[in-house]
Amino acid sequence: MSVIAWAEFLCGPVDETALSLAALIVKQRLEFTEDMAALSARLFNGSGRRRGTMVDCMIAATAIAAGAALVTCNSSDFERFEEFGLTLV
Repeated sequence: MSVIAWAEFLCGPVDETALSLAALIVKQRLEFTEDMAALSARLFNGSGRRRGTMVDCMIAATAIAAGAALVTCNSSDFERFEEFGLTLV
């Protein structure tokens, strides 16, 4: 899981029980690197420069860079990144 997505999760609402459970399930949180920042900007610019979507671009960039599928309940927020190599589940 991206540290960006983890930060979004922590914004909650989330209680201590949910936090403990999530920490058991998500053992690895990937750092956000300079290369991911550049990819985020490419995703942002290439997908229409939509206001308020930079965090989605950062999460998608982390998944793409890691070669990992993105698991989300908000697939409509991320479908536009599939053409850039994002795999959605």
